[in-house]
Amino acid sequence: MTFIEKLNAAWTSRNSLLCVGLDPDVKKFPAELQGKPDAIYEFCRAIIDATADTACAFKPQIAYFAALGAEEQLERICAYLRSTYPDIPLVLDAKRGDIGATAEQYAREAFERYNADVVTVSPYMGWDSVSPYLEWKDRGVIVLCRTSNAGGSDLQFLEVDGKPLYQHVARLVAEKWNTNGQCGLVVGATFPHELAQVRAIIGDMPLLVPGVGAQGGDVEATVKSGRTASGAGMMINSSRAILYAKPQDGEDFAAAARRVAIETRDAINQFR
Repeated sequence: MTFIEKLNAAWTSRNSLLCVGLDPDVKKFPAELQGKPDAIYEFCRAIIDATADTACAFKPQIAYFAALGAEEQLERICAYLRSTYPDIPLVLDAKRGDIGATAEQYAREAFERYNADVVTVSPYMGWDSVSPYLEWKDRGVIVLCRTSNAGGSDLQFLEVDGKPLYQHVARLVAEKWNTNGQCGLVVGATFPHELAQVRAIIGDMPLLVPGVGAQGGDVEATVKSGRTASGAGMMINSSRAILYAKPQDGEDFAAAARRVAIETRDAINQFR
């Protein structure tokens, strides 16, 4: 099964566009995990088990693991996802952006070491930086387009032939790079107008949409701007708001995460 096939199936079977981001910050872990050598693995596994029925994808952010030398725990988390929830797409958020033999090694890291279904990449170095990932015909590549941070406008809004650069990226990926139907784009929920512009350019290509939850993106505007005609087409990511939800009424951290994940999924589904 290809990445796109798996994602389409997850949208239907889970009735969800929610992507749960795995950004483990050990300083925010509950007391019972503080100081444990495998705390990152235990934390992420608990979050996964608590939210798996609410999510169309999981997205570990590699920097949170690599900064602490915890790549082995990330490998275990990815293996756990693959074995326990094989129907849920695994998005490795790495934002790689190199060329040639180096890009080939990054592709091996994503698709062999971590066995991800799809990886995020930067388009700044052009086709040479993306093509090595596309050799993996059953996997996916999600290209940065209009990111959720305000500073993205420094480059993404530069005009080229009268159009902002992010629109050129969207058209390039949709019309030239997506030859095997493997590609998607990152477009932030914090810019619903640009999200709608990208959707108009790319048709039904999937979007990874960060920015709801802690970043303040509006759920209604996001869904109405980015959904496809079938009411799908997006992995709307929430990380911190779910991972570090404040427990209520005796909840543990995983139960609190589940509660917020359900609330987020249901809020998204109101506008599909």
